[in-house]
Amino acid sequence: MDRAFPRAGAELTRVIGGATRLGLLTALTMLAFAGNSILNRMAVGGGLIDPMGFAAIRVVAGAVVLVLLFGVSRRKWPRWQGRLAGVVGLSVYLIGFSLAYLALGAGTGALILFGAVQITMFAGALVAGEAVPPRRWAGAGVAFAGLVVLLAPAAAAPSLAHALMMLAAGIGWGIYSLAGRVAPDALAATTANFVLSVPLILGLALALPGEWSLAGAGLAALSGAVTSALGYALWYAILPELGAARAGLAQLTVPLIAALGGLAMLGEGIGLRFALATALVLGGVILGTRQSGLTSR
Repeated sequence: MDRAFPRAGAELTRVIGGATRLGLLTALTMLAFAGNSILNRMAVGGGLIDPMGFAAIRVVAGAVVLVLLFGVSRRKWPRWQGRLAGVVGLSVYLIGFSLAYLALGAGTGALILFGAVQITMFAGALVAGEAVPPRRWAGAGVAFAGLVVLLAPAAAAPSLAHALMMLAAGIGWGIYSLAGRVAPDALAATTANFVLSVPLILGLALALPGEWSLAGAGLAALSGAVTSALGYALWYAILPELGAARAGLAQLTVPLIAALGGLAMLGEGIGLRFALATALVLGGVILGTRQSGLTSR
C-alpha cells in the first residue's frame, strides 16, 4: 500500500504535465492561426504589399520551411497524383485570404473564414453521403445565421466584395481540409500541396505585379514560414492527442484571438454586430461538433 501512493503520485504528475504541455501547444497553435489574419491585415490593409505579392511570398516561404521539416522527418514523399483538389483549394484560400484583407478587419475576416470552412465541410459530409444527425443540422443553421447577421446590409456591415473573397477563401480551405482527411500523412500531403501551389500563385503574382515594400515582404515571409508552415506542422503533431471534438472546439478561439489582436495591434474596434455574429457562429459550431459521454476528448 505504501508503494502505491508514490506510484499514484508519479502517474498524476505525468498526466497533469502532459495536459499542461498539450494545452500550451494548442494555445500556441491557435495563436499562429490567428496570427495569419493579423499579419495579412497589417501588411495588405496597411498598404505595405499588394495581396498577390503577399500570397506569393507566403506560399513560397511556407513551402521552403515545410520541405525542410519534411526532409528532417525522413518521411516518404507522397505521390503527386490526385492532388488537384488540395492544390486548388489551398490556392483559392491563399489568394482569397489576401484579397479580402484589403478591407476586412482581422477578427471579421477570421470569423467569415471560420464560418465558411465549417459550412463547406458540412456540405462535403452531405455530398459524401455521411449520416448527419439533427444536432449538426441545427448547428450549421445557427452558424449560417451568424454569417447572415454579419453580412446583412447596414452601415456597420463589412465590404460585401471583400467578404465574398473571404467566403471563397473559406470554401477553398474547406475543400482543402476535406481532401486532406484521407491523406495517410498530413504533413507530407501539406508539403506537397504547398510545393505544387507555388507555380500557380507565383505565376499570378508575376502576371499581376503590384507594389511592395521590404516590411510587407517580411510580414508575408513571417506568415508563410512561421504562422502557416510551423503552425500547421504543430497542429498535425498535436491532433492525435486532442481528438476531433477538442480540436474543433480549440479552433473556436481563432476569430476571438484575431479580433483581440486587431484591437490591440491595429486599433480595430469590436462592435455589437460582430459580437452577435461571433456568438451565433461559434455557438452553432459548438452545437454541431459537441459529442456526448466520455468520447468527447
